[in-house]
Amino acid sequence: MTAAPPAAITSVDALTDALSAHAYVAERGLATAIYLALKLKRPLFLEGEAGVGKTEIAKVLAAVLGAELIRLQCYEGLDVNHAVYEWNYTRQMLHIRLMEAQRSGGAEEPLRGSEGEVEDELFGPKFLLKRPLLQAIDRDSDSPAVLLIDELDRSDEEFEAFLLEVLSDYQITIPEIGTIKAKTPPVVIITSNRTREIHDALKRRCIYQWIDYPNFNKELLIVTRKVPQAPAQLARQVTLFVQELRRAELYKLPGVAETLDWITALVALDAQALDERIVDETLGVLLKYQDDVVKARSELNKGIMAVVGTGIA
Repeated sequence: MTAAPPAAITSVDALTDALSAHAYVAERGLATAIYLALKLKRPLFLEGEAGVGKTEIAKVLAAVLGAELIRLQCYEGLDVNHAVYEWNYTRQMLHIRLMEAQRSGGAEEPLRGSEGEVEDELFGPKFLLKRPLLQAIDRDSDSPAVLLIDELDRSDEEFEAFLLEVLSDYQITIPEIGTIKAKTPPVVIITSNRTREIHDALKRRCIYQWIDYPNFNKELLIVTRKVPQAPAQLARQVTLFVQELRRAELYKLPGVAETLDWITALVALDAQALDERIVDETLGVLLKYQDDVVKARSELNKGIMAVVGTGIA
């Protein structure tokens, strides 16, 4: 028998409404995947291009559940010391020096405990520095944290293999202490930009969902929710411009995050509508590669603004 999802979210519709209340627009398929991950207590694995809102889901879900967000940003070379735990060597050395000072102080101040007991003390919980994975597993609170494992595809396969124990049994083994099992399993969100394939063994432990670029109506809704101060005409023009630009053969298509950055910049410039001059001057907010900027200017010369104007009329 499965437990009810946290925070009295008892249906996909209720979850969709809760996400919407925090300005996140989720399609039915995505909302269903999130709901199942909560109800079945399985990790949610999100794939998609950069900037489509994968990381934002974890942030919004933490707000919806009233839970702590614990984020592990993956990168090449990520190891256990940075992801799980490490020993507080500085504090251990200070403790050793204190014990040595007690020993040298004379027989009346003997070193407390046997050698084995001293070693157990040095490698005990008070000298343990918890990193994101252990923080999410070893919690005193009965409420689960939201654990975001961001851009897993940037990490090495060795670290990916280490995650199998964590995601299978929500436990972590520390040789000096033993196995620590979560009293309340965290809500786990894993994201990948698909720069490399993630192993099937890890994917099998997860609920999977692909997030694509939004269509015009969804992206316009996101823009108006996230940047409500933007003029209505500008919001529609920016959304249509980005939608048309994604048809071009760019090295890196702009995601929703770039759309929001761009319209925020345009609002800061007091723009009321798009024109070729302001588009040309602000392309560096929307695009991050010079070749793409050149192609975008080529699209301007081909009349993309006319298409945008037609779509707004």
